[in-house]
Amino acid sequence: MGPIAYQKCARDRLIASIFMFVAVGNYVVYYFYPLPLPSFIPRVFPWRRSVSTTVAVAIAIPSLYLMFRGMKDAGEETMRPRKEHGLYDRGIYKIMRHPQAIGEMPVWWAVAFGLHSPFLVLFTFIYVPVWWYCCHWEEEDLVLRYGVAYLKYRNEVDFCSWKLG
Repeated sequence: MGPIAYQKCARDRLIASIFMFVAVGNYVVYYFYPLPLPSFIPRVFPWRRSVSTTVAVAIAIPSLYLMFRGMKDAGEETMRPRKEHGLYDRGIYKIMRHPQAIGEMPVWWAVAFGLHSPFLVLFTFIYVPVWWYCCHWEEEDLVLRYGVAYLKYRNEVDFCSWKLG
């Protein structure tokens, strides 16, 4: 807690972003230099590459929209948290609490389908619990940071989807 916590958080967010870019690079490297896999996992999907590209685009468009809309609505808090930033309950954050994370996670499948790789599609499932736990850890941090205001917000706004009705 305290001023140093905000600096550390900004540093950690930058480091995490760098690791994500490295991971995407590893996906591409894997495509050109695949690991030897058991024969039941084919190197490429049995359908035409255009089908995989269509699936990748269908995943990427709504995912990137959520991610970038969340970044826009969060503003600089996305990468540089500061004490003076208040709880943001505007824009897309009025209808879901984690649009950036929920948008970002499926982008990995878009990349995997874009590379036409069944292995990478399966491998991407490893990220699901990672994203889920990161969101929950962030929730704990937000409760510490904003207290009752965040608890009230959490009760009113769904974790990762639109509440209908």
